[in-house]
Amino acid sequence: MKRIKQAALGLLALGVCAIIAFLAFAPAYVDRSRNLVTQSTLPIPNTDAQTLHDTLTIGDWHADPLLWQRNLNTRSDRGHVDVPRLLEGNVALQVFTAVTKSPAGQNVHANSSDAFDNITPLAVGQLWPPRTWGSLVERAIYQAEKLHRFEAASNGQLRIITSVADLDQLLADRADGVRVVGGILGIEGAHALEGDIENLQRLEDAGHRLIGLHHFFDNALGGSLHGLNNQGLTAFGRTVVDEIVRRNLILDLAHSSPQVVEDVLAMTDIPLVVSHTGLYGACPSARNLPDDMMVKIAETGGVIGIGFWRTAICDTSPAGIAVTIKAAIDLLGVDHVSLGSDFDGSVGTAFDSSQLSVVTAALLDAGLTEDQIRKVMGENMIRVLRARLGG
Repeated sequence: MKRIKQAALGLLALGVCAIIAFLAFAPAYVDRSRNLVTQSTLPIPNTDAQTLHDTLTIGDWHADPLLWQRNLNTRSDRGHVDVPRLLEGNVALQVFTAVTKSPAGQNVHANSSDAFDNITPLAVGQLWPPRTWGSLVERAIYQAEKLHRFEAASNGQLRIITSVADLDQLLADRADGVRVVGGILGIEGAHALEGDIENLQRLEDAGHRLIGLHHFFDNALGGSLHGLNNQGLTAFGRTVVDEIVRRNLILDLAHSSPQVVEDVLAMTDIPLVVSHTGLYGACPSARNLPDDMMVKIAETGGVIGIGFWRTAICDTSPAGIAVTIKAAIDLLGVDHVSLGSDFDGSVGTAFDSSQLSVVTAALLDAGLTEDQIRKVMGENMIRVLRARLGG
């Protein structure tokens, strides 16, 4: 009997050690393997390109570092985004998006909303609060809380932006030489509302200002670009869109079905955003909406955020990004093109946020003017933020 008890205790100890090892190493392993920097050597921007880059006001519509177990106030050796690297890259504004559900087998063609959710084991494995394990809205709120904690511990280098007044102060301080980056909170998919419009107030109170309607699956608002049947907005979806407009929030159509896009265009009169995407004409991928639909979105006064990963732009090199941006300018006009990296979104990119000067250099090499580069790299984003956050 004594030997049996000793064996049982030994097995229990091994089990505890295995759990501790998993919690210590598995989340970091997943992060490192999912958010790769794929290019070990990059072209060094010449003096003219670096000088121009250092004078830009740079904004990026989409990154997901809040999903991962990192201290964003410390420069990490994995992934793409943290405050030190954003400052090194001269980023003024970064949207931090809360990912709350992701279907197993995720692909750009078709996903079932009933598929196993990949975020649940990640939340548990990273020791997120138990309230987040079974609740999508709590996951979005928790990720907002994380950014607020990073802001409080950043020695003034990270500032959360929720209004035009916040935006103006940030830009004024940066013009005076203050090293600070502004963070804007958003949700990637309004399934985080859990079908309850009252939860929109909870998300707004938590600091979220950009509302994406969909991610990789159909939800209670309507169809995803990667869902099953190109469904349009449901009655609940129309209610949510009306509330986004009324509350002066930013409406993000990334991942929404073509029919949802058409429905939103028909019922709104605000600048719309596709936060992270490619251009179908430059990269014929199922990840990208048709070009004629992009034109309609641009005609609202909105912007298209060009991403940095393969299924969006096909060629992820700095030169490849410049090719897509130039094609977007030709199609949509220079006032309607922005950056939408999808950094830390379980994608590989050629560089991280500290190395954005390679994009500036590539745009110069592609023949863009300094004024065009200034608009694409941030000024267009700021215009839309002023229009929406200011009401």
